[in-house]
Amino acid sequence: MTRKIAFFASDAPTAQTALDALVLRFGQTPEAEADVIVALGGDGFMLHTLHRTQNLDIPVYGMNRGTVGFLMNEYGEDDLLDRLEAAVEEVINPLSMRAESRDGKIHTALAINEVSLLRAGPQAAKLRISIDGRMRMQELVCDGALVATPAGSTAYNNSAHGPILPIGSDVLALTAVAAFRPRRWRGALLPKAAVVRFDVIEADKRPVMADADSRWVEDVIWVEIKSEARISHRLLFDAGHGLEERLLREQFT
Repeated sequence: MTRKIAFFASDAPTAQTALDALVLRFGQTPEAEADVIVALGGDGFMLHTLHRTQNLDIPVYGMNRGTVGFLMNEYGEDDLLDRLEAAVEEVINPLSMRAESRDGKIHTALAINEVSLLRAGPQAAKLRISIDGRMRMQELVCDGALVATPAGSTAYNNSAHGPILPIGSDVLALTAVAAFRPRRWRGALLPKAAVVRFDVIEADKRPVMADADSRWVEDVIWVEIKSEARISHRLLFDAGHGLEERLLREQFT
């Protein structure tokens, strides 16, 4: 049974109160020496924690002290050690984003949920879409478009009417945001190994920003997105409440 736990919490008062209680009860281990990291907050804090600790081969167990908490387990103190012992591990890969802005700078970022392109002005964006170097759509007129991982498919992708993907599937979701032309086009399912490129048409007249898990780049002229198999994030979930079960449940509520 693991006892070497590193606790971290968001700035929310409920998360800070939980942090104090758990550290008092179980102690605090430096994260580099820990068997497990326990993150206290919401989904945003979980994403922040996963990005921050991506170079450590340590699983992260989240307890919800935020709002939605899709990536989090229920909060509880009394049976924490037993829950950690019985937890199920899910391994996910992030997306890597490479983008060029109008000033010629190249920007890179990683995203666990999705990389999205969004119009940054009053006019709709115009995007050209290529997959693995082959142009697949000459012009998508829309408010934006995104590429989502299975783990992120219930987030912004779902709000944009994209498909919810099984966690073990080797696919990505490419989803349009408020597509105007083609009017009824909502996106596509792509192999996990696909490289997706968006070229912004009329970038000076129709500015577009790119966002990778809330790290954004303004005035992009092209964006390339692919799954980053070299990086793995280890998440722990209570037995019977793993990502696969959560994704199924999300589709029937």
